[in-house]
Amino acid sequence: MTNDARPRRSVLYMPGSNSRALEKGKGLRADGLILDLEDAVAPDAKEAARGEIGAAVQAGGYGHREMIVRVNGLTTPWGNDDLAAACGFAVDAVLLPKVENADTVHQAEEFMNNAGVPPAMSIWCMMETRFAMLHAEEIAAAGGRLGGLVMGTSDLAADLYAAHTRDRLPIITGLGLCILAARAMGLPILDGVYLDLEDNEGFESVCRQGAELGFDGKTLIHPKQIAATNKAFAPSAKDSEWLRRIIAATPRPRRRARAFSSSTASSSRICTSTTPIAW
Repeated sequence: MTNDARPRRSVLYMPGSNSRALEKGKGLRADGLILDLEDAVAPDAKEAARGEIGAAVQAGGYGHREMIVRVNGLTTPWGNDDLAAACGFAVDAVLLPKVENADTVHQAEEFMNNAGVPPAMSIWCMMETRFAMLHAEEIAAAGGRLGGLVMGTSDLAADLYAAHTRDRLPIITGLGLCILAARAMGLPILDGVYLDLEDNEGFESVCRQGAELGFDGKTLIHPKQIAATNKAFAPSAKDSEWLRRIIAATPRPRRRARAFSSSTASSSRICTSTTPIAW
């Protein structure tokens, strides 16, 4: 799969076991939701969480938001059951945690193909370990249903024995490797979460850094973070004006699906617009 132009400025993790949070998600201004069966759900609540997510998705009301289900790792006691359940949900993608090689992507894809899942349901990969950083190119090149990458910056810092700093210099190499891999393969990539909900200044700084580095958007742990994220990853006024000029200068398609004339602009930029959760 290749990158598309849907907005992914803000993508909020939501605990799959919390029906109130799942209902609240219908009215939030996030571009996407990750319905979580992994970190945000206790081991004895995994099965119930699958039912909560299934019921919430079936009830609908989420509009055009991108809907992603994060399953547990396929080597865990819950992974295969999570993936089997997700295959029956009307969602856009499944998110695999702690992916460290392309084989994990291929295994999930084979599972989904055998289950008769429509090709439109993609696979996203959490990039959150030292081996994921070393194999970022391999993972991004897995092809097939692969739809994008998501940074797991908290787990990555822990795996590297790195400090959590506002400038994120201890993990900047990993961020860069994953961005390079995603861009080389035409995949979207989302920045990791920011855990300190009281540090608004630090959060805004990290959002700006993520946008400057080239991330398409940021994953979040609380609705209070949505507004600042949408602002940081929205097109600038200058970019918006540039896009309006391009659109205005582009001829409408002629009848009978004729090709654009040679005077049509040949290229354009795409600007997006529009783990545990403390609820």
